[in-house]
Amino acid sequence: MPKSASDSTSLAPSRKPDRDMPVPPETQVVIDFDDNRAASALVGPYGQNLALVERRLGVVVDSRGNHVTIAGSRDGCDAARRVLETLYAQAIEGHDLDQGEVEGAIRAVIAQGSLFEFDNKSAKPTFETINLRKRPVRARTAAQDSYIRALKRHELVFGVGPAGTGKTWLAVAYAAQLFERKEVDRIILSRPAVEAGERLGFLPGDLREKVDPYLRPIYDALYDLMDSRVVERALQGGEIEIAPLAFMRGRTLTNAVIILDEAQNTTSMQMKMFLTRLGENSRMIVTGDPSQVDLPHGQASGLAEAVKLLGGVEGIAQVQFTAEDVIRHELVARIVAAYEGLPQRPANAKS
Repeated sequence: MPKSASDSTSLAPSRKPDRDMPVPPETQVVIDFDDNRAASALVGPYGQNLALVERRLGVVVDSRGNHVTIAGSRDGCDAARRVLETLYAQAIEGHDLDQGEVEGAIRAVIAQGSLFEFDNKSAKPTFETINLRKRPVRARTAAQDSYIRALKRHELVFGVGPAGTGKTWLAVAYAAQLFERKEVDRIILSRPAVEAGERLGFLPGDLREKVDPYLRPIYDALYDLMDSRVVERALQGGEIEIAPLAFMRGRTLTNAVIILDEAQNTTSMQMKMFLTRLGENSRMIVTGDPSQVDLPHGQASGLAEAVKLLGGVEGIAQVQFTAEDVIRHELVARIVAAYEGLPQRPANAKS
């Protein structure tokens, strides 16, 4: 565990104050990390992890070897210390600390302020975790935490919100966990074959090759979360099945996790057909972004209708994500927020 000295307070401000403005005292926290390798991973390439902590928490972080100094407000220093101790604990366990992990730790600590307890001994957040053989997948925001909890407790879950919030990623992670534990026999992946504003024309190859371009994000998640040889064997053996939405009619899907991605591009009838495929000992996860509907103008989204009709139905959970939950890149959150500020075009508007 890192050793921290958080009681040292300097009355000297880091910037020259205005004569008429009182200067609050600046708190300084010093942490010594025992493991040099983990401390190096914590800092990140060219100090980018510490730079992100500085920007998000309004503190100044200085690193010299395994010796880290945090300066700023008392609350900011305390939050930064908790973030660094959380990340250090992950580095000790051998996890890679990319910018997404750092952002997730920051958001978790901020959310924990009054909602969650923080375990100073283990320096780990109380957010939910999906444990896979390859690596654990942790919730990075309060909405993701609610999403994982919903996945574990309900047979049908809707994850609705903007791109980059981890809806599909966590759905695939949870499906992979159930598959690895032999709690289900199959993972079934489906997605409407609707182009995003462009016409791809004829696609050569067999059924899988034709559908692959539409399911590439799910494939990427599978290969990142599971061993590639396991994924290939499961695909060849039919344990991981690619099922175009149009081919789902008439089936009853048992002992499976069924994921419908990009559900905002389903029609009302397609959504009803899909939801009624649920069989015994199966879980169904529906994800989509209502702001990115690619259906012809005037055609209602089946996702929007289903969310409205099934709200409050026992056994069904709905988790709403917002721009605050975007974890891809900090600019993506700003882009989503900017677009959300635009007036929405009516569904029956003509191009």
